[in-house]
Amino acid sequence: MNTLSYRTKSVSSLEMQGNRKWYVIDAENKVVGRLCAQIAAILMGKNKPSFTPHDDTGDYVIVINADKVRFTGKKFAQKEYKNYSLHPGGLKLTTAEEMLEKHPIRILERGVKGMLPKTKLGRQMHKKLFVYAGAEHPHAAQKPETLAI
Repeated sequence: MNTLSYRTKSVSSLEMQGNRKWYVIDAENKVVGRLCAQIAAILMGKNKPSFTPHDDTGDYVIVINADKVRFTGKKFAQKEYKNYSLHPGGLKLTTAEEMLEKHPIRILERGVKGMLPKTKLGRQMHKKLFVYAGAEHPHAAQKPETLAI
């Protein structure tokens, strides 16, 4: 009996190069946290049977209508995003309401980035995320599939 045939095969990122898919997700009226969790799972490749935790096996994700996301409860007025300049008194607080008005793309980018691994691999996965405030995106040449979430 050959014992090698029963072992799980790890898929490397080199084998994934030609097999990555492109997905378009419409964020209109979607709850931010739940949407970010699903996007992070796709970027990591957790939605595939070939998921390998130590390698980037995820797909590309394009998010449109990022300016039309929503928060549950009172988070829209109370949630604060913190930026610190590393200088005394350099803490800047921005509410979700202000962030959505000024930089709607950053809400989803920061949410997804926080759910990815905090390593080189996580930064590599985050580069496969493309977020746009409007309904248009310049990635038509990649023939992305629409993903209903």
